[in-house]
Amino acid sequence: MLHAFDLHLHTHYSADACGSPEAMIAAAKLRGLSGIAVTDHNTCAALEHLKGVGMIREDGAAVDGFLIIPGVEVSTADGHLLCLGTTLPNMKGSPALEVVAAVKDRGGICIAPHPYDSFRAGIREEILDQLDLAALETFNAAVTLRGFNAKASTYAARRGLAGTAASDAHHASAAGICSTSYDLPDLSVESVLNAIPRGGKRNEHYLSFSEGMKKNFGNWFRIFNPSPARFNSNP
Repeated sequence: MLHAFDLHLHTHYSADACGSPEAMIAAAKLRGLSGIAVTDHNTCAALEHLKGVGMIREDGAAVDGFLIIPGVEVSTADGHLLCLGTTLPNMKGSPALEVVAAVKDRGGICIAPHPYDSFRAGIREEILDQLDLAALETFNAAVTLRGFNAKASTYAARRGLAGTAASDAHHASAAGICSTSYDLPDLSVESVLNAIPRGGKRNEHYLSFSEGMKKNFGNWFRIFNPSPARFNSNP
């Protein structure tokens, strides 16, 4: 059965985002998605919250037909890296190679997000060449310049990497605006992790001007972030 996922979004546990985990989930459901990956910056606090309220199962199965894929976006020494299928301690500032090794040791996978976006800490090509990646984010809805997505697609094709499309949402109204769909035997974290390297069907839509302004507003005016995460010194 085909299931659609937004594999890159942030809740208000990221210091530059504004949507609660519940709001992000509700928005993704309204867009018809089967699940999301929660990939806050350098923290897995939202996942602990979701476990506490019964929205994540320890066995990796969906809850009420919706799947939360554990994840984190690590600000490595070489740029941002999406780590899916596991939780991590704070590895901000660690070399990307070390982060990839830690994720693999925990049974997870890594995706390089917005890799050519030099304005948003994309990992440089010479580092990408060294990384054991499951996929490359070839379409990021919030990319600074659209040409960066084209460069990511070219690199993925050259390396034979699967591509993903994701919203990089920092507020609920953008959650699920992009997605990647996979044909899965069951709705579970294990099935999604196994499917990502094989590739899926990408649903690609850029943020509208108003959605882009919301994202930038959230980035610069963190005082309005409703979460205590805004006081975190390691966003």
